[in-house]
Amino acid sequence: MGGDIILEVENLRKEFGDTVAVEDLSFHLRRGEILGLLGVNGAGKSTTMNMLLSLTEQTSGSIRIFSMPMPKERIAILQRCNFSSAYAALPSNLLVHQNLRIFGMIYRVRNLEARITELLELFEISHLRNRVAGRLSSGEGTRMNLCKALLNAPELLMLDEPTASLDPDIADKVRKALRRVQKETNVGILYTSHNMRDIEEVCDRVLFIHEGRVVAEGTPAQIVRDSHHGSLEEIFIELARSGKKEANR
Repeated sequence: MGGDIILEVENLRKEFGDTVAVEDLSFHLRRGEILGLLGVNGAGKSTTMNMLLSLTEQTSGSIRIFSMPMPKERIAILQRCNFSSAYAALPSNLLVHQNLRIFGMIYRVRNLEARITELLELFEISHLRNRVAGRLSSGEGTRMNLCKALLNAPELLMLDEPTASLDPDIADKVRKALRRVQKETNVGILYTSHNMRDIEEVCDRVLFIHEGRVVAEGTPAQIVRDSHHGSLEEIFIELARSGKKEANR
């Protein structure tokens, strides 16, 4: 990837009392790149995302997004970013299009109605436009959340388990839609998932983290090649069971 660096993390550390959730974490993301952030539950992925979104502040280390320090330039940074999680629901008492309209107004999206229509079509949920959000299935809600995350055409998009609640057919369509958005807009995407097929098909580069530290880094193919395993899934299972990863960084 030859794009300029839009996200740079150096020696990031986060402590909660006596617990170290993230320890000496460093990585970068380039414009137009999809970077997978992988690790078992408790590895530090969510804490890292929260620091990048300025939902919690780092104990030490630095975060620079678009060459600006986070959280000092939080407002300017977040205007150019967005986020989606399979586990974060939008207001359940509103219709789908009402949810998207409200967030679109918050983001000051131009030609908002056309943008909403475009994104509903992209994720194949146009028929849900007038459905109450609280009555959506988990997969439908996930796709509505992805529409919300793309409303403002972000330059940096952070996705937490975007296909976690989707059946294989819809998950495949979502992966293809995200790749299409990446190619058309050159957005940089930070992508967490426990689905290694997601990672292999979508991510240009991946980081495995364990106990808040990077234990492997490279393209999916490089990491598999440098290990004694046959797939990313086998590597993930080893990390989950032993906390060790036998591969070169």
